[in-house]
Amino acid sequence: MFKNKTLLITGGTGSFGNAVLKRFLQSDLKEIRVFSRDEKKQDDMRKLYKNDKLKFYIGDVRDASSLAPAMYDVDYIFHAAALKQVPSCEFYPLEAVKTNVLGTDNVLTAAIASKVRKVICLSTDKAAYPVNAMGISKAMMEKTFIAKSRMVDPRRTLICGTRYGNVMASRGSVIPLFVEQIKSGKPLTITNEHMTRFMMSLDEAVELVLYAFQHAENGDIMVQKSPASYIHVLAQALMELFEVELDIQIIGTRHGEKVYEVLLTKEEAAKAIDLGNFYRVPADNRDLNYDKYIETGSPKITLTDEYNSNNTRILTISEMKEKLLELPYIQEELTHWKGSSS
Repeated sequence: MFKNKTLLITGGTGSFGNAVLKRFLQSDLKEIRVFSRDEKKQDDMRKLYKNDKLKFYIGDVRDASSLAPAMYDVDYIFHAAALKQVPSCEFYPLEAVKTNVLGTDNVLTAAIASKVRKVICLSTDKAAYPVNAMGISKAMMEKTFIAKSRMVDPRRTLICGTRYGNVMASRGSVIPLFVEQIKSGKPLTITNEHMTRFMMSLDEAVELVLYAFQHAENGDIMVQKSPASYIHVLAQALMELFEVELDIQIIGTRHGEKVYEVLLTKEEAAKAIDLGNFYRVPADNRDLNYDKYIETGSPKITLTDEYNSNNTRILTISEMKEKLLELPYIQEELTHWKGSSS
């Protein structure tokens, strides 16, 4: 399906972009384009991969004019550009809107104008019942791509999205923080011992995008079923892997942070289609005939539970250790740690 095709990754210098490159640089893709605003990271990637198939485009999704050159002759887009850090989005919510909402609209407008065949927009569990500016902006991003999908013939440009939970060991996540605390012998700081988080590797995030690429219909949100872990279980699993015993310090739930994450709201779960390891949430394609919204309800919504990190499969310490050992980041850190200890 990718043979002789051109793929564009917006925000391609991030964790997701690197995972895609590792997966697809040796594939039949004709060209992979990385679009981002960070010239230093692009230069680092250029030196790291040294591959003629890889092309770099400096630009910002906020600037519609910078997208046009990158879109020329593109077949597929993985739209990963976003402001993702909860605290910074809380302080600068309009910046989150500019990138996550307006930037997405710019990408989709340019993609439609360039007759791109398929666009996959990456979202987050924080978009379901959002309580912080990042989640709210991502929820609006989802509404934006669903609305846009109604305005274009999917045989020409198909627009869909994925929503996934915590990506393990991604930039700014809790696992690298715990590892640094372990290496420096400091207590592991946990915000709330009852807190749970979905656990998904970067490779699984790429698998979800590929599954959406193959199976999603216009306007769909695709969700991968994922196990979850209590944060204190994650901390204990890491200490056992590094063979250390450190104190755990409870510091309290941070501003804008949920105790557990939701991948499907009750409303979405009521209409989601179970595809085994995935859920497909079809778009609501009702028109602006308001009677349909007011006069008819859905008993199914009342009876359905949301899908969250408390009612999915919860990992034990040993299961969490197994999942951690699958991560290249943890493998490298353990090698260095054991080497320095001996």
